[in-house]
Amino acid sequence: MQKTILITGCSSGIGLDAAHGMRARGWRVFASCRQQRDCDRLRAQGFESPHIDYTDADSITAGLASVFEATGGTLDALFNNGAHGLPGAVEDLPTDGLRAIFEANFFGWHELTRQVIPAMRAQGHGRIVQNSSVLGLVAYPWRGAYVATKYAVEGLTDTLRLELADTDIKVILIEPGPITSKIRENSIPFFEKFINWQNSPLRERYESSLLKRLYESSGPDRFELPASAVTDKLAHAVESKRPRARYYVTTPTYIAGYLRRVLPTRTIDRILSDV
Repeated sequence: MQKTILITGCSSGIGLDAAHGMRARGWRVFASCRQQRDCDRLRAQGFESPHIDYTDADSITAGLASVFEATGGTLDALFNNGAHGLPGAVEDLPTDGLRAIFEANFFGWHELTRQVIPAMRAQGHGRIVQNSSVLGLVAYPWRGAYVATKYAVEGLTDTLRLELADTDIKVILIEPGPITSKIRENSIPFFEKFINWQNSPLRERYESSLLKRLYESSGPDRFELPASAVTDKLAHAVESKRPRARYYVTTPTYIAGYLRRVLPTRTIDRILSDV
């Protein structure tokens, strides 16, 4: 029987490439998006595209229900992927902004995952793959909100993997690093909504550093890989008989994982403060 996978955040970047890549591998792909117009675009490309907005619990329930209706109540794999950034210094980050990014990057993931697990238990197997980040391994200045959500994803996923160890439901993390996507552009509305940088004591640093990186495209990052690099890891995670608990994707992720294992925190702080 054709295997099924639900992928979130498929409007562009990693999610869109994963949808095309897994379909090419013979999977039946449910490519969900946060906005209905993106779902309509994907349906025009031949995808089944449920509307799932992580910040809207009703859309999570309804979107997953449409998937189960199409599959007869089964699902082989879930790829939690949709997320956005909120750049800015922690001291300038209003709590409402932190709540908003946690709804999209963490709480919605948890809600969808909890609703998927009963079906996987009933069928006796499944794969839950979480798209984390190099920033789930180490922190980075000006990215406190995003780092916090990814650290939370890492901790919850590790715990869930332990709790499901006696089942055939495998729980897996992918940690990309710099990947070609629209995350920079997509974070701008959240920055403009929540970060009052003009009145920050760090205003000069915003002007000399963050604003340029945020609003001026400087081309690909030195270690940037295409989204297909993540799709390759996803394919292994859902098709291998013994998937790894973690999949690093880019050079910075391998370096970050190594540094965290071997160096004291103070040394890591010095290195990352100079990046």
